[in-house]
Amino acid sequence: MALAPDNKVVLVIGAGDATGGAIARRFAREGFTACVVRRSAEKLQPLVDRIHADGGQAFGFACDARKEDEVIALVERIERDIGPIEAYVFNIGANVPCSILDETARKYFKIWEMACFSGFLTAREVARRMVGRQRGTLLFTGATAGTRGASGFAAFAGAKHALRALAQSMARELGPLNLHVAHVVVDGAIDTEFIRTQFPEKYAEKDRDGLLDPDHIADSYWFLHTQPRDAWTFELDLRPWAERW
Repeated sequence: MALAPDNKVVLVIGAGDATGGAIARRFAREGFTACVVRRSAEKLQPLVDRIHADGGQAFGFACDARKEDEVIALVERIERDIGPIEAYVFNIGANVPCSILDETARKYFKIWEMACFSGFLTAREVARRMVGRQRGTLLFTGATAGTRGASGFAAFAGAKHALRALAQSMARELGPLNLHVAHVVVDGAIDTEFIRTQFPEKYAEKDRDGLLDPDHIADSYWFLHTQPRDAWTFELDLRPWAERW
C-alpha cells in the first residue's frame, strides 16, 4: 500500500454517499489520495471505485471513530503506509430528532459520541502529526443546530454546539502553529437518496436549486483548504438561496 513519500492525503471521517463522498472526490481530483472512513468498509467500495475510475487514488478504512484505540491505529497506519495527512474532514452526522420528554440517556450519549466525541478523537490524532510539519487543514461539518437549538433536537443541538466549540478552541490554539481549522455550517436539505425517497415534497425543490448539491459543498471545502493564511476563514455558512434561517 505504500506510496511516494511526497504523497498528499485527505482523510474524510464519515465519507457517506453524499457530502463526505463528494469532498473525497473533489480532493482526489486535485491530486490528493483520499482515505475515506466509515464503520463499514464494504459501504465505501463504490466511492473508492468511482475515484479510481476518475483517475484518482483512494483507500477505504473501516473504523469506529468513537473508539480511541481504533482511531490511533487508523491515523498511524495512514501516516506510515500512505502519506502525510494534509487535509482532514470530519463529516459524521447523527441528526436524530426526539422530544426531550422521550429522549433516553443511551441515545443522547450516542448522538454526542457520534457528532462530537469522535470529532475530538480523530482531530486530535491528526493535529498531533500536522503540528510537527507545521502545516495542515482541519475542517468540521456543522449544522444550524450548532448555533441554535430547535424543538425536538436537544441531543443533536447539544452535540453540534460542542463540535463547534471544539473547532473554535482548536482554531485559536493551532492557528498560530500554521494549521487552518474551519467549521462549515451546512443549513438545508442536501440532494440525497434519503431526501428523495423520504421527503418527496422537499426533493421537488431541486428543480429550482432548493437543495444543497454535494459537489457544490465540496467546492467550498476545497476553497477553505486553499485559502492563503493571511485571510483564513473560520466559519462558513452554506444554504440554498430560498432557505429560511
